[in-house]
Amino acid sequence: MQRTTMLPENWWDLRAEAVAGTAATRDVVALRAEIEQLQRALAGRMVIDQACGMVMVLAPCRRGPARNLLMDMARQCNTKLPDVAAAVVAAWEGAPLSRPMQRALRHALRRLYAEDQGCDSRSADEPSGRAGP
Repeated sequence: MQRTTMLPENWWDLRAEAVAGTAATRDVVALRAEIEQLQRALAGRMVIDQACGMVMVLAPCRRGPARNLLMDMARQCNTKLPDVAAAVVAAWEGAPLSRPMQRALRHALRRLYAEDQGCDSRSADEPSGRAGP
């Protein structure tokens, strides 16, 4: 038989007055900081995966090239990957992309299409679109 114990949501909240300066307090503070960092990383990962899926649908490609496209945009805009992914998701939902992100997206799409066609991406000055056979 499995036993489940329900604890109040704030059971770990220690009062600073009661245990100020103890090793346990430092451990609790460090663990809370680590939990917050992991939660942010997980949230960033989810939005990156969502944006990759959107790119895969819009610019028919696999996951690797879609992620590379997002990373290329992040480099061009000097922005973190989760922030670029969040902007792409927001654009999907109707929010406009900033001008730098629009330029970065155009450039990244040109690079993706040029690589898909087997061309050097630096010579892809033609409009972003696939050339017919």
